[in-house]
Amino acid sequence: MTNSNINETLKLSAVCGLFCPGCMIYIATHETPEYRQRMADFRGQPVEELQCEGCRSSQRYKYCDNSCKMYACAAGKGLNFCGECDEYPCADLREFQAARPHRLELWQSHQRIREVGAEQWFSEMQAHYTCPQCGTFNSAYNLSCRQCGAVPASEYNRQHKAEIEAYLTQQRTAK
Repeated sequence: MTNSNINETLKLSAVCGLFCPGCMIYIATHETPEYRQRMADFRGQPVEELQCEGCRSSQRYKYCDNSCKMYACAAGKGLNFCGECDEYPCADLREFQAARPHRLELWQSHQRIREVGAEQWFSEMQAHYTCPQCGTFNSAYNLSCRQCGAVPASEYNRQHKAEIEAYLTQQRTAK
């Protein structure tokens, strides 16, 4: 892998272990204006707020930019990933991981990064979030492929369908 690919891999690999291209905000940033508007309406946010180029980019989603404790901590310690820290997994990361279903695999991600490196892990994650029918990237919350409608939308969705459905139901009833 070239140096520019490594830099792009790190830019799109969150310090907490999330895979940025599998994030609905990242996807909305790179999708059609119609899709971005649907996502903004769904989230109840202005479309301008749905902009993110990845964890380590200069344009991060407002949560990641303002509220992410892990990014600032890792940067302060000179670490690429939380899994490199002597305090891993800290209370902040445990709380973050438990809060939403798109974070279920953080521990496995850090383990794979340690075993095979960030570049190989990133390649594995690309396959993990891709529709087996058409090759479209889908977020953890796309239960059916947003391009072709295939179910499941990805291997991640197949493995965590029950948790994702429960979370989405909870979100709908809370509104």
